[in-house]
Amino acid sequence: MSDEHRRDQRLETSFAILVVSDTRTMETDRSGKIAMEIVASEGHTTEAYDIVKNDEGEVRTAITGYINDPSIRVILTSGGTGVGRKDITADTIDPLLDKKLDGFGEYFRRLSHDEIGLAGIYSRAVAGLVGNKAIFCLPGSKNAMVTALKKIILPSIGHLLWEVDR
Repeated sequence: MSDEHRRDQRLETSFAILVVSDTRTMETDRSGKIAMEIVASEGHTTEAYDIVKNDEGEVRTAITGYINDPSIRVILTSGGTGVGRKDITADTIDPLLDKKLDGFGEYFRRLSHDEIGLAGIYSRAVAGLVGNKAIFCLPGSKNAMVTALKKIILPSIGHLLWEVDR
């Protein structure tokens, strides 16, 4: 395999983590804190960690701030990807994406199905690119965060960002 198409690029990068919830606080949030722990354990940094309500304006404002922050390369959201009336994260972020990474959501749902059964297929987890930044919208459970980070995002983030920067 040529160096041009290596799939194992290792790099350290910077993350922003946005928890979307009407009930969680900095004290009670587990998924955001777990994300920060996992990200740090792999040598990455968390440049921003915020919690906003299930409100389209609040989500868009936070995401736009991360997109415009040159110190952030990867944005993770936690919450708002279900089918409930208040689940607006995926719908809010989808129009902001320059390119959708459909394979992420498909593979995440497959892994979720393996872990929790049929309920996993109803996740609307989505990923995409805005400029040179990757955005991953994940369900609000800590298990979803662990699965996405350890089985998909962190093992492949080096290659993804390498491709984006080419």
